[in-house]
Amino acid sequence: MSAYHHPVLLRESVASLVVSPNGTYVDATFGGGGHARAILEQLDNGHLYAFDRDLDAAANVPVDSRFTFVRNNFAYMQNCLRYLGCSSVDGIIADLGVSSHQFDTEERGFSYRFDSDVDMRMNRDASLSAFQVLNHYPEEELERIFRQYGELPQSRRAAALITKARAQKPIRTCKDFQSAIEPLIPRQHSYKFFSTLYQSIRIEVNGEMGALEALLEQSLRLLTNGGRLAVITYHSLEDRMVKNFMRCGNVDGHTQKDFFGNDLSPFVALHKKAITPSQEEIANNNRARSAKLRVAVKHTTS
Repeated sequence: MSAYHHPVLLRESVASLVVSPNGTYVDATFGGGGHARAILEQLDNGHLYAFDRDLDAAANVPVDSRFTFVRNNFAYMQNCLRYLGCSSVDGIIADLGVSSHQFDTEERGFSYRFDSDVDMRMNRDASLSAFQVLNHYPEEELERIFRQYGELPQSRRAAALITKARAQKPIRTCKDFQSAIEPLIPRQHSYKFFSTLYQSIRIEVNGEMGALEALLEQSLRLLTNGGRLAVITYHSLEDRMVKNFMRCGNVDGHTQKDFFGNDLSPFVALHKKAITPSQEEIANNNRARSAKLRVAVKHTTS
């Protein structure tokens, strides 16, 4: 498990679920199984369902009668659980983003550190890859992706450079991708620029924002009264969506009010500010530096 992925905010996130020994829980992002194993340690006759669309994650599945692994996108969580005979759960945890294993496996194409084929699929059976996005999306769609998912100031210029480069030859490798946008690469802190570009394409390839919205909306229908939702995010787009949902019950942040003008929300956030990793954890796992944990409890009256 440790070689596959270092679970971020492990103690804080699992503790926030207040696991009941006989409760039912969902780990929406199984990965290396770190969070799942910590939950299983606290279960007696309870059950844990874990989701992951990456086939590689299946190698980490524990042999445990209290555990069910579902190889699917968490966007389909409610339908999958219903098929398995589960209609409600006491807690849901999600550690979003890309696992260490995916970043460090060269052929997956998630990292600008390697000159691999441009891929970035979390589910390698999926038809859409970074190759299709970079070589076949219209220029205006590329501009939208960089602007919307990377908040990149040079989004229009980046899209134009990619369109120009692919007219000469297909963008097949990470090196081809980086060569195409070379005029935009800053002299300093180039890793931030590359991270933004790769994040943008990855989010589009994997439909990450739509999947997160589906997860949040389904959590409202699945959680029991008093059930808890814990989500770890890694960039501002995810965090904004989660924060809005926990505050207002919708990802847009539109607050509904009752007859007397009081705010209505199906959730109560447990903390005013997101929980962030300690300096010690960041020193041990640099990829934890941007993590934010938000936790909310479903209203007992909703």
